[in-house]
Formats: sequence, structure tokens, C-alpha cells
Amino acid sequence: MFIIVKPDKCTGCGNCVASCPYEAIDIASGIAFINEYCQLCKACMPVCPEGAIVEVDDSSQMTVDSLQFTDYKGMWVFAEQREGKAASVSYELLGIGRKLSDELGTELSAVLFGADDSEAGELIRWGADKVYLCSEPLLTKFNDDIYSELLSRLIRKYKPEIVLAGATTIGRSFIPRVAARLKTGLTADCTSLEIDKETKNLLQIRPAFGGNIMATILCPNRRPQMATVRPRVMKKGEHDAGKTGEIIHIEAANLISSTKVIDTIKEVSELTVNLHEANIIVAGGRGLGDVKGFKLLEELAGVMGGAIGASRAAVDEGWISYSHQVGQTGKTVCPKIYFACGISGAVQHLVGMQSSDIIIAINKNPDAPIFNVATFGIVGDLYKVIPLMIKKIKEAKGL
Repeated sequence: MFIIVKPDKCTGCGNCVASCPYEAIDIASGIAFINEYCQLCKACMPVCPEGAIVEVDDSSQMTVDSLQFTDYKGMWVFAEQREGKAASVSYELLGIGRKLSDELGTELSAVLFGADDSEAGELIRWGADKVYLCSEPLLTKFNDDIYSELLSRLIRKYKPEIVLAGATTIGRSFIPRVAARLKTGLTADCTSLEIDKETKNLLQIRPAFGGNIMATILCPNRRPQMATVRPRVMKKGEHDAGKTGEIIHIEAANLISSTKVIDTIKEVSELTVNLHEANIIVAGGRGLGDVKGFKLLEELAGVMGGAIGASRAAVDEGWISYSHQVGQTGKTVCPKIYFACGISGAVQHLVGMQSSDIIIAINKNPDAPIFNVATFGIVGDLYKVIPLMIKKIKEAKGL
């Protein structure tokens, strides 16, 4: 069962807000709406003078939402920013967003909080047709309450058909709250997105059951369709320095938060192990056989100017810290070259690195699954192969 407000009857009088013991009713643009805190106590229903608040069952709600599907148009990308600069995942989302919106024949828009017009312009040059920009200082630092409320307001007002965000710490924190407020579905940690050619629904693809299967999830009966996408699994689109678009400035009025962000502290490991930005990654797995194997990988990474990665198996063995882990429960990377040394190629690991431009696998087992995704495969003992590689690279560099 659901409690809903019929917008055509609501006058925004606020009687329902005062009656709710759970603070589950808000007023936006002069219309009341039920948020995610509703406990179905029904205290609001008898106090509404217009009879705008009604109880419906699941099937009725589905019919109401379905009749309004034609009102939802366009694709939105939530563009994350850090210290006023759009994060890399924002451009990745614009890349896949541009592809999908072209298939649907619709506009691609970005939503940017806490940055300025120059960053909005850059989003347009990376593919956005419009940017909804709110430059209020209180949005510079991420705050769950404020971001959730403002994005929910914008979605209710402009009604995008699809909303995408990064499956980052920020995205994972507040996007589910937005979906709950809107009473729509959300698929988290997607690794691929497609458009169903017949229904035009968004096909949201992600690992399930510990990564043992790839599930395709749809949201056919609610709008907008919402998904978060793992960073570094999508390619950035093309940068067009001459592209122009529209910047729509948004005011953040009457935003109330129960918390205040005092400061943001960067994780030390991010400062020393920046796998997301590395062009070359040398990763080791259980096939190394010993912690000493990473010394050899560090030497190879050193001569190539790369970073060290690892499979979960190597991390679980205690051979290297979690900050180096690549895979479903670690980091998703997209380097130009990825060396998989002694890594069998479990699907959980492939999810985190299979979008690398070039994958070079070194493994003694010729039937290892890693060779199915490798650009180049070397069947052999890595303790013999890697020293030869290091020697050749040093000779080529004159070291």
C-alpha cells in the first residue's frame, strides 16, 4: 500500500505537514509530496481539506505512474564535483549518456552542484546539451540531506526519464535516498547500460550473486529509471571545444539539513595508490605464491612508470593492502595497459579491469579464464617471464 498526494487537487495549505508525526511530508513548488519516511499511519488523510491525500495499493499506483510516463523525457547525469572541479566519473557518465540519449532521440543533461559556469561549460563540451547548475556555497561540500532534497526537487519539476550517477562514495550515499523519495527503482553498481530496442526501457546490467552471474534489471513501471555506474567502466565521450549548450541556473531555497560538514579529510591511501588515474597497472594474484612476488611486480611497475594492483585473493592472503585491490569489492580501473600476473580471471576481478585498453596476462595455466579477455597472453612461469621483460625494457630505455 502507498499514500500519495494527487497534485491536481493539492493547494499546498500545509495541514498535512503539521499532522505528520514522522516528518514524512514536504512542500515543493506549492505541492505536498510524501517522502521516504512515511510509515502509513494515515494521520494526514483526514486533515486534508481537498481530499488530495489517498491510499492506493501497488497495482493502482502502477497504473497512475504508467499514465504519466509521457511526461518524462530526457536523460540526466549527476555530475559529481570535488573542490569545485567535475570528477572524472562525470565525463564517463556523459560518454555513455550521449550514446544512450542518441539511441532514444532525446536530450542529455547534466546536474552540477557547488561548482561554477566554467565547469558547467566543460560538461557541455564533453557531451551535455543542458546543465542544471546550482552554485550556492552550501553545496560545495557534499551533504546527504541537502543534495537529496535538491536533486529530488529538480527531478519532480523537470521529469527526466533516466537519471545516472556514479557509484562512488557520494553517489552510493545519497542517490538511494533520492530514489526512495521518488518511489522509483534504483540499480546500483552497474557495469553496462543499454536501451531495449522494443520497449525503450533502460537495461541496467550488473554483477549479482557474488559476481557469479550478470543480471539485467529493468524498471518498467516507475519513472525516472535510475542507476549508479561504477567508475572507470565506461569510456569518456569526445571533447568538442566548439560545442555549445544551455546552462540553467538553479536556486537552492529553503534547504534544511540536520547535519553540517565541518571538513573533508582525504584518505591517505588515495594519495599514495591512485589506481584510478594510472595509465599502467601491474597486478598480482594468488599465482604469485608469496608476498615476495610483489617485489618483482614493483620492479616491473617501476621501470614502466606504473602502479601496483592486486586481486582479492592476494589481499586476503595479507600480501598487500586493500587499497591496491582491483575488482568487484575493490577498485574499478581503466588503464592503457593492465598486466595480470598470476591472476586466474574470476568474474569478480574481471568486473574491475576488463575495460582496460590492453590486457597482458601471464599465467602457467593455459586454460585460465583470464586469457579469454586478454589482448596478449603469455603461458609461462611469471618468475621467469617478468625478469626477461624488465631486462628488455631497461635495455630499450638505456637504463
